[in-house]
Amino acid sequence: MKNWILKTLALATVAVWAAALVVPDERLHVVFCDVGQGDAILVYRRSVQMLVDGGPDEKVLDCLARHMPFYDQRIEVVVATHPQADHIGGLTGVVGRYSIGNFVSGPEANSTAGFEGLQRQITSRKLRVSNLYAGDEIRMGGIVFKIVWPEKRWAMAHLQNFGEGNRRRGVILGVKTDGTDLNSFGISGIVSYGTFDLMLTADVDQMVEPEEMETGLLRPVEVLKVPHHGSKTGMTPEWLEKVSPRLSVISAGKKNRYGHPNEEAINLLRDQEIKILRTDVDGEVEIISDGKTYSYR
Repeated sequence: MKNWILKTLALATVAVWAAALVVPDERLHVVFCDVGQGDAILVYRRSVQMLVDGGPDEKVLDCLARHMPFYDQRIEVVVATHPQADHIGGLTGVVGRYSIGNFVSGPEANSTAGFEGLQRQITSRKLRVSNLYAGDEIRMGGIVFKIVWPEKRWAMAHLQNFGEGNRRRGVILGVKTDGTDLNSFGISGIVSYGTFDLMLTADVDQMVEPEEMETGLLRPVEVLKVPHHGSKTGMTPEWLEKVSPRLSVISAGKKNRYGHPNEEAINLLRDQEIKILRTDVDGEVEIISDGKTYSYR
């Protein structure tokens, strides 16, 4: 009996270390973490990572631990698409646990304790903060993340008291808006690796999609992260035809109080024969691409 127990423990130990020592491969991985009602998306290739949003709480840390080697305590880029709790709530824990190479956000503020706490932590850790706009790019490990929204002039026009002094200082974090919905500021972009494209959309909706289309940066993609958790106002048929994905991913919480995803959004995707994956139904979703083809699990 004792020998059996020892053998079992030995096998369990080997299994744990084998999982921990998995060597990152050459493929692109995009993981839609199952964080409940919110967004947290880990993009990585080899040992280079970009985290787009952190979900509502520290569940994102479990997702990172599953996909990053235990010895890798650095995330090259963290993107906060817009300052709402279901997107930035978990970033306080991420900033506290990991070394961050570059923190990307819009300049807009939110008067919540969560946002103000994240601001303080960014300041205390002396993180480099960048504001990115339509046309800007993040390049890392053979991956390109091209921003398609917000357009800079649009953003500047909707910030309150964004005067010449702020313009001269450049990068900012925490400017009040003119009352425009924070969702409209959400950083959206296309992740590209080889000929494979995947679009991340934050919570942008029909209010700004016509202007987003006018940037000339939208193009067909293989995979779409459905805007705003599949809300009723997240997409128009015209916008969806412009990006024409084959596969869509909806990040939403089980039985959430908002009713996401909305049936109209589901029907819109079905009408265009787009396959749908959902974190509230399927759990964590991972897209894997070699730069030409892709798979999911």
